[in-house]
Amino acid sequence: MVLRIEDTDRARYTEEASEAIIDGLSWLGIQWDGESVSQFANRQRHAKIAYELLQSGNAYKCYCTSEELSQMRELAKQKGLPPRYDGRWRDADPKSVPSDIPYVIRIKTPENKNIIINDLVQGEVRFNTQNLDDFILLRSDGTPTYMLAVVVDDHDMGATHVIRGDDHLTNTARQIVIYQALGWNIPQMAHLPLIHGQDGAKLSKRHGALGVDAYRRMGYLPQAMCNYLARLGWSHGDDEFFNIEQLVEWFDFDGLNKGAARFDFAKLENLNAQHIRQCASQELFDRMVSLADELGNKEDFDGLKKYQTNVLEMLEELKPRAKTLLDLISLAQFIYCEFPIKIEEKAAKQLNEQTRNMIAAIVETLEELDEWTAENISAVIRQFGEDNEIKLGKIAQPLRVALTGRTVSAGIFEMMAVIGKQETLKRFKGQARS
Repeated sequence: MVLRIEDTDRARYTEEASEAIIDGLSWLGIQWDGESVSQFANRQRHAKIAYELLQSGNAYKCYCTSEELSQMRELAKQKGLPPRYDGRWRDADPKSVPSDIPYVIRIKTPENKNIIINDLVQGEVRFNTQNLDDFILLRSDGTPTYMLAVVVDDHDMGATHVIRGDDHLTNTARQIVIYQALGWNIPQMAHLPLIHGQDGAKLSKRHGALGVDAYRRMGYLPQAMCNYLARLGWSHGDDEFFNIEQLVEWFDFDGLNKGAARFDFAKLENLNAQHIRQCASQELFDRMVSLADELGNKEDFDGLKKYQTNVLEMLEELKPRAKTLLDLISLAQFIYCEFPIKIEEKAAKQLNEQTRNMIAAIVETLEELDEWTAENISAVIRQFGEDNEIKLGKIAQPLRVALTGRTVSAGIFEMMAVIGKQETLKRFKGQARS
C-alpha cells in the first residue's frame, strides 16, 4: 500500500491537514509501505506530461484573464447553462497568440464523443464530451491540477484500480480524456456510494461528518471504526462484527451497494460496545489513559495511572456496561474519586433517612468481616437483607450511590472488593451520618 497525499492545490494545502491524514490512518491501524508520497513533489513530471500533450496537439495554451472567465460564467448563468469555459483559445491562430503574458494549458477535449466507464459498482456509465469542457491541466504558475496529477501518478505507480466516491464520476470521464490522449491503459474504475445521514440528506457535521480524530476523542475504538466504515455501503452476508483480517479476506466488489449508505450513530455505538467486550483489558486500559491525556482530563489521567492494578481488575466487570472508552473512564472513576463522594442529582433520591440508617447498620455488619472478598461481602449483605426482610435491589442501589455517587456502575460487591475495606466503609459512613 502506498500513501499519496494529493496536495497540488497549494492555496488550500496545510501541513496540519496532511498530518491529520497520517495520524488518522495510523490510529485506525491502516499501514502503508515506506514513506508517504507528496503529489506536489512530483509536479515537474506532471508539467512535462502537460507539455507533451501540448506538442501532440491534444492540449493548448489559454490566455484568458480572470475577468474574462468571470464574464463567461455570468453569461452562461444568464442562459441557464452550466458555467464552462467557451473554448475561445482552442483553435486560435498562432499569429494571434500574445507573448510574455501568463497562460494555462488546457486539454483539447474531443467533440461529441461518448466516454464509457465500465464501472465495477455502477455498471456502464456514459458521458458525452459535449458536457465536458476543456479543463485546465497546468496552471499559470506552472503547477498541475488534480485532474492531471492523479492520472500521471496512477499511471506511474501502476495503479490497476481506482476506487473512490461516486461524486467523482464526472472527474473520471475527464481523466479518461487524458488517458486516451496519452495512449495509456485506463485502470478499472469503481465508484462507491456516498454516505448520508439518517435523514437521507448529504452527510454533514450534524450527522457525523467529522475528522477521524473526533471519533477518537469520543471514545471509539479504531477496530470498531474500521468495522463500521467497512459496512457502510458494503456487506458480507449477515456478518456485522469482524476485524481487519476478515475484511481483507472477505472484501469484493460484489458486496458493494449502488445506493447511498446512511450513517447511524446507534449502530456505531453498538459495534463499539461489542469491540470493547472483545478487547484485551490491557489494551483498553492503555487507550483509556491515552484518551484522558489527549482530552486534558488530568484527574482521570492521574487516577488511572495511580490505580492501574485496580482498574485492570475491574475492567472485565465494566466492559459489558460501556459503549465507549469515555463510558469506561466514567465507570472506573469510583476507584480513584476523592472523598467526599459527589452525588449526582438523580442518584441523590436513593439517599433518605431510611436508606441512610440502613447503610449505617450495614457498616456495623461489614466492620466485622475479616476476609474482604466479593464473595464474602455478598454473603454478608444478602444475609442482612434476609434478616431484615429487605430485597437485595433495595439494598444495592443506595449502597451503589454511597460508593460511586451514581445509579449505574459495575457490580456493587466487586467494586467494594476492589477499593478495599477501609475506603468502602469510609464512603458508607460519609453517607450514613450525613
